[in-house]
Amino acid sequence: MDCIFCKIISGDIPAYKVYEDEHTLAFLDITQGTRGHTLLIPKKHVKNIYALDDDTASNIFKAVPKVAQALKKAFTPIGLNIINNNDKPHQSVFHFHIHLIPRYENDGMVLKTINHQDDYKKQDFLEIQAAIKQAL
Repeated sequence: MDCIFCKIISGDIPAYKVYEDEHTLAFLDITQGTRGHTLLIPKKHVKNIYALDDDTASNIFKAVPKVAQALKKAFTPIGLNIINNNDKPHQSVFHFHIHLIPRYENDGMVLKTINHQDDYKKQDFLEIQAAIKQAL
């Protein structure tokens, strides 16, 4: 398999590992968007959130608070962003992973959403709600 994260799991590529258990691995993101920026991955190769099975999801999300608490204790950030990108436009490694990014005063990280609240009326919300419920 030509997956960089699978190669990290197998030991073929070195990484700065910070946490590991039977099902998950956490290691420092080489970009270090902020000090302590960590990636958390399942050891089982899964492309993205759409391919994540219940057991793998349970294992990976069970590890999130452990790593987050360690980041908080180690670096005393003012906050933490938890980010996961799937497919376009931002997934760069097609092995499911979660970014845990400690936040600091004036850290230069910009995460912004656009507020479209005024563009939607009650009927729009009801249609969106119905579409999601039907898809479940």
